Amino acid sequence: MLVAAAVCPCPPLLVPEVAAGAAPELDAARAACSDAIGVLAAARPGLLVVIGPAGQSGRGPHPQGARGSFRGFGVDVDVHLGPVPSETEPDAGAEGQRELPASLAVAGRLLERTQWSAAPVEGLGVGEPCDAERCIQVGRDIGARADRVALLVMGDASACRTLKAPGYLDERAAGFDAEIGRALGEADVEALKALDAGLAYELKAAGRAPWQVLAGAAESAALSGELLYEDAPYGVGYVVAAWS
Repeated sequence: MLVAAAVCPCPPLLVPEVAAGAAPELDAARAACSDAIGVLAAARPGLLVVIGPAGQSGRGPHPQGARGSFRGFGVDVDVHLGPVPSETEPDAGAEGQRELPASLAVAGRLLERTQWSAAPVEGLGVGEPCDAERCIQVGRDIGARADRVALLVMGDASACRTLKAPGYLDERAAGFDAEIGRALGEADVEALKALDAGLAYELKAAGRAPWQVLAGAAESAALSGELLYEDAPYGVGYVVAAWS
């Protein structure tokens, strides 16, 4: 059963080495993410599942200790998803293991920042083609995995808030993001289930599928939410929320 969730954005700029001189601009977002992950640890979960958007090569499960890299963003920084398992454990450091998608690599760095050790970690990359019904069912299945499950849900809102945003300016983006912030801040499961996948795609909102997985996991959990951060630096909507 789901006992807690943290919702965080997933831009590689959350990694200070990637942001370089612009790193202080996201200090408030990083601090909010740390606070949200603290809520997960306080819930004493038996399992933490990290969910984030992924391209085709990164979709599907990723084990604890899976490696990610920010070399593609110009910095020599590697990361792992949670603590690396002991060499004596099966599959520890298995060669040929898939690299983490960027969203889960960012999550891995956030977990490192908070020195996560509260529970075993698993990752799941989900893609835009995953429709609402499928996402919700995946969430239900995750929620049934253990008596006390926590989720770290990575995803950005629209990328169309300003003229210089990655998706240029779309007048619908501000209202879409406001509803996302409200739903995540209030733990409104039904609103997340009802998100318009087509509109989310048009607004380049990469968090739609992960949020709907969260909705499926949380539908019988009766959690309350708290909005910890909401802003649109660089024209992209970033939301941090904690559910407990």
